[in-house]
Amino acid sequence: MQAQAIMTTPVITIDGAAPIADAADLMLSRKIRCLPVTRDGAMVGIITEGDFLRRQELGTQRVRPRWLEFIVGPGKMAREYVLANGRRVDEVMTSDVVSAPPGASLAEIVELMTRHDIKNVPIVDAGTIVGIVTRTDLLRALLRILPQSGATTGDDELIRKDILAELEGQAWGDGTLIGVKVDKGVVELSGAIFDERQRKAAVVAAENVKGVKEVKDSLFYAGPLSMVLVS
Repeated sequence: MQAQAIMTTPVITIDGAAPIADAADLMLSRKIRCLPVTRDGAMVGIITEGDFLRRQELGTQRVRPRWLEFIVGPGKMAREYVLANGRRVDEVMTSDVVSAPPGASLAEIVELMTRHDIKNVPIVDAGTIVGIVTRTDLLRALLRILPQSGATTGDDELIRKDILAELEGQAWGDGTLIGVKVDKGVVELSGAIFDERQRKAAVVAAENVKGVKEVKDSLFYAGPLSMVLVS
């Protein structure tokens, strides 16, 4: 799935010359957490809720001891002053925007969010913002894909084979040690595990197989594998 399939569009934007009060009001009224910033139709930055945290009006501007100010340096101190006191959107926005093209995969979008610790990725095509992918958009996409409750029970033997195949395909799982029984879509897992974290992983693996109604955990914790004696 690509970004263009789940992105929010059209995108609400704001001009860089607008007062920050307009940006805050727009974000609150439209219930959004960020605003791409444009100039002459091109995206030049982004302003988010986080840009309003360190404000002089709130008394939340960053304050450091004098000795630490010397270490931080005048450049960073000047930037922090602008963020705490700036009146225009283009004074407090983030200019170095992390964006992606419409054809980016969801895996690439999530990687960008994780690597840069951001919650929104603008989708840009030839310099023009055409959409934005937020964590909410990813959640909506996931909801559309997840199986709905009440799904029809499939063939028990087919379910059993699918579960075993999933377990055997995982580095943490071993289908020869975990037994699987299926009765009218109700799965019972039995056998030995050597790490308690394998228990939840095995249950999740079974739950994700089509046709499974319920998973019963009868797994036995045998202790760390390194402690098992081979006769």
